[in-house]
Amino acid sequence: MDAANPFETPVTYKLHKAEYLVGFAVSTVLIVAHWSDIRWLAFVGLFVYIDIIGYIPGAIAYRRSPDHRIPKFYYVLYNTMHSLITQAVVVGLWGLFVGWEWALLAIPFHVFGDRGLFGNFLKPFGLPFEPEPNPIYQQLMATLRIDRPVGAPAEPTVVVPAAHR
Repeated sequence: MDAANPFETPVTYKLHKAEYLVGFAVSTVLIVAHWSDIRWLAFVGLFVYIDIIGYIPGAIAYRRSPDHRIPKFYYVLYNTMHSLITQAVVVGLWGLFVGWEWALLAIPFHVFGDRGLFGNFLKPFGLPFEPEPNPIYQQLMATLRIDRPVGAPAEPTVVVPAAHR
């Protein structure tokens, strides 16, 4: 992935997930180290509110939709609630108005866990809300195969199905 080609190959995707696994591991170690200092009701609330607002409504709409097409609003909700920017604001406001506390570890634990463990990154509008293999992406990855000998011809040209034009 680079600025001119904003997609990930399977290897860069795994490396991207690994970076978030480090954040997840650090937050997990801090949770264990400060177990007795955590206000658990606040921790649980901070952990679940992200999905209550940002994931569950879209997941319900997706499952209820016969063709799995849902309004972009659900993507915006998901991306807003799972954004490190949004959550940094929440942490900052909580710290200022409620106080700095170990329960705030629920937020990096949730977001880093989603990305590092499950590979759930921000959702692009052009893909289904829930992960489904995209035939165009699959063809692109086949064309970009890195196990092909240098100089060997690429796979056939990618054919875009009418449904994806």
